[in-house]
Amino acid sequence: MRVTLLAAILMMPAFSQSQELDTRYVFLITFDGLRWQEVFSGADGELIENESYVTEVDSLKADFWAEDPQQRRQLLMPFFWSQLDTQGRIYGNRMYRNKVDVTNEFLFSYPGYNEILTGSADARIDSNNKVNNRNTTVLELINRQPYFRNTVAAFGSWDVFPYIINEQRSGIPVNAGFEAAEGPDLTERERTLNLLQAQIPSPWSTVRLDAFTHNYALESVKRHTPRLVFIAYGETDDFAHDGRYDAYLRSAHRTDQFIGELWRWVQTHEPYRNKTTFLITTDHGRGTAPIEAWKDHGADIDGSDQIWFAVIGPDTKSGGEITSEDQYYQNQFARTVTELLGLDLLSGTPAGKAIPGAMGK
Repeated sequence: MRVTLLAAILMMPAFSQSQELDTRYVFLITFDGLRWQEVFSGADGELIENESYVTEVDSLKADFWAEDPQQRRQLLMPFFWSQLDTQGRIYGNRMYRNKVDVTNEFLFSYPGYNEILTGSADARIDSNNKVNNRNTTVLELINRQPYFRNTVAAFGSWDVFPYIINEQRSGIPVNAGFEAAEGPDLTERERTLNLLQAQIPSPWSTVRLDAFTHNYALESVKRHTPRLVFIAYGETDDFAHDGRYDAYLRSAHRTDQFIGELWRWVQTHEPYRNKTTFLITTDHGRGTAPIEAWKDHGADIDGSDQIWFAVIGPDTKSGGEITSEDQYYQNQFARTVTELLGLDLLSGTPAGKAIPGAMGK
């Protein structure tokens, strides 16, 4: 079908001052409840030997323990501390007073994901109940733009994401919880995933294993080439609540590998190659003291407001681990996503400002 020059111009997005960026695709990726302490220092020395939280201490230490915290973090998250540390930026190491904080008052998942996806906290969201979000997420805002319509996709392990994103109103396809891939043109791998998901039990009633979320997302990216992809891995938080520090570490390691696989795939396939930015973060922190507080988070748990994030892409100003004394907030991600895609959709809203280093400023 031919498109006239005028029609093509009218279909183009309203560009902000960031229109010269090379980014054309964005992946917004979250680990649920992964502490900054493990990201920057690897396995916790007290927890990794605590038999209340670890079933096979020797095996876990063989995989993830070293005396040097920089070696420990490399063992735990090799993609982060090789690719991201050399080509991207990693924020939130509070040992350098580089801080990233949540602004919502509740410090648990639904309020956190709302803040990430809308750019501002909402005091009305005070539970994790399955209630459609009255706020408009950046996913929905971008999907409304003619040039981006039907190019936004979301995947999550937690079954509340269709409500957080308000799938019913937004029209954004959300594959979350125990949902199967749907459609007449499923790949063989998607059909296999559907079969296995129905046959392999999850430890939890509301969260599926992250391997399903990851592979559903990867298959969809290969088939549909979405411009904006949201992927929310969930195991780290649930294993932590269960008091399984061994499984928490192994899940963090596995998710790092998943993200590495995604990055290698987009960097070797058109049209994503050298045109894709990954923005990676978490929805909340968790406790540190007393020792059992690592399992929990919330307004009454110190440290729950402390998070981290990382970014890598063609416009990212490389810097590795950021050691400057700076303050960043969870509410900055939404505007960062829009500006990376050359859009100005949050003017006049309380959304936090875009993260400068993500766009080479």
